[in-house]
Amino acid sequence: MRYTLVLNNAEPAEGVLDPDAVRQMQDAFGAYGRALEAAGVLVAAEVLASGTSTKTVTVRSGDLQIQDGPFADTKEAVAGIFVVDVADLDAALMWAERCPGTQYGVVEVRAAATSFIEGSWT
Repeated sequence: MRYTLVLNNAEPAEGVLDPDAVRQMQDAFGAYGRALEAAGVLVAAEVLASGTSTKTVTVRSGDLQIQDGPFADTKEAVAGIFVVDVADLDAALMWAERCPGTQYGVVEVRAAATSFIEGSWT
């Protein structure tokens, strides 16, 4: 079953993060991604750009609206995702626990209701 691990954390101000801390976290996430791959459960992983580069798109009453910024006005933002294909929720929670993002943010674990695989929804 597919689960998405949604990483949420406060976005740091530009230039605030220590370069050594950034490098250590990049190394930790690299190791995490390789562990997911080695276990054969990684479907996809994405680190998202800052919310300042976000655009929201809606078409309401036939009118296209493109606006700046994330839709939700919160202190935390979606920072990235990992999509894993594992046996059950317990396995997904185990991988979420190992995610380096839990050290400074929240990892939401959400089951896929349906997935688009090889050209069709399953």
